[in-house]
Amino acid sequence: MSDNINHPPHYTAGKVECIDALEAATQGLSGIEAVCTANAIKYLWRWPRKGRVEDLKKAEWYIEKLISVLERDSCGQDFAGR
Repeated sequence: MSDNINHPPHYTAGKVECIDALEAATQGLSGIEAVCTANAIKYLWRWPRKGRVEDLKKAEWYIEKLISVLERDSCGQDFAGR
């Protein structure tokens, strides 16, 4: 019997749970960069077991958002418009 609250099957692959991979992948990141990175990885992680193409499109959305944020920040702007 699967545990959809504590160990959902679509977030478990082999010996690694998605939450542990997300924690490692976002170390040193904060704010929207951490959010977008984590969500993109989450949707890439689960697509074959849950959302299929919809999850791939969600991952793409978060990747595009992250790129937009990084490009805007590289122009000397941040979220406060400075």
